[in-house]
Amino acid sequence: MQNKFVSTTTKNKPTLASRLPLIMLVITLVVLISYLQWPAAEQKNSNFKRVVAVKMVPVVIAEFIESVEAVGTARANEQVIITSKYSDVIDEIYFDDGQLINKGAMLVKLNNQEEIAKVNELSANLSESQAHLKRLTELLSSRATSKSLVDQQEAKTKAIEAQLTSASAKLNDLTIRAPFTGVLGFREVSKGAYIDSGDVITSLDDLSVIKVDFYLPERLLTNIHVGQQVTAVNSAYRDRNFIGKITAIDSRIDSSTRSIKVRAIIANKALKLRPGMLININVLQQVEKILQLPESAIIPIEDKHYVFVVNEEKAVRKSIEIGRRHPGMVEVISGLVENEQVVVEGALKLRDGSAVSIIGQAIKETTEDGSKSE
Repeated sequence: MQNKFVSTTTKNKPTLASRLPLIMLVITLVVLISYLQWPAAEQKNSNFKRVVAVKMVPVVIAEFIESVEAVGTARANEQVIITSKYSDVIDEIYFDDGQLINKGAMLVKLNNQEEIAKVNELSANLSESQAHLKRLTELLSSRATSKSLVDQQEAKTKAIEAQLTSASAKLNDLTIRAPFTGVLGFREVSKGAYIDSGDVITSLDDLSVIKVDFYLPERLLTNIHVGQQVTAVNSAYRDRNFIGKITAIDSRIDSSTRSIKVRAIIANKALKLRPGMLININVLQQVEKILQLPESAIIPIEDKHYVFVVNEEKAVRKSIEIGRRHPGMVEVISGLVENEQVVVEGALKLRDGSAVSIIGQAIKETTEDGSKSE
């Protein structure tokens, strides 16, 4: 009986074969549902379009400044080292470091007592000699003396005059004066010091005008002329341009560098520029109005140049011919017309025919319509 019971239990247990129809039904339903949903998803994906946001600017006619750059060193209009012609003790000093002085102002006075005494002595001798000469001349007119005595006295008088002139010149040289108006450098001597002939007392620079010498390639010789405007920049004044003009062009070309030396002057009334400064010179060659657009709009491919324009919300690539370049701007020779809109941002993401949206266009249109404002 036990064996019979076990056999009955095994017979009533569900088998895989009995479940197979149910499994097949479930698989069929899953496949059917997937099949029905697939065309809708495919349709949605096929309708999706990639839209690139771009920024556009118009092609404009504007001034194009053609110039050439060079580097030079600033020099004072006039510069001199103040020294003494004679050796002596310094009695007085009449200036301070960095002082602005006028032409003829006294700077230093050396000990001149001996020269003053000598000038006074010679002046007295000259007066006496001239009086004696006058008396002899009067006597000669009455034949009371000889012509030779008058000639001797006249020669003696002239000799004393020459000695007095020499002594007066030396006396003047012992007082050192400024040869021109300018700015003094540091004082290199002190009161009471003994200086030798040629010792440096100070320096003097005329800074009212700054000279700048620079070199340009020989190919630019026909493009520069005296009176041509230049713009100077120095690192100490980055936000300021100094305007000057060319005053001289060297008569020779440097055979080793094939360059020509040019000199320009720059007004410096405020004394901003100083001798020795490194000056960046920009020589203005010509100014003309030409068709130009931002350099960022240009797409170079091999030896050609392209830009993107928008037609009916689609990108269109156009071939253009470009000319001269200026920082940030490019001359357009052909391929575009004035006020034509070109893509300036987002061009690298575009292909011919790509869908685009123009940044700021929607806001602009609704604002002009009056229904929306920012």
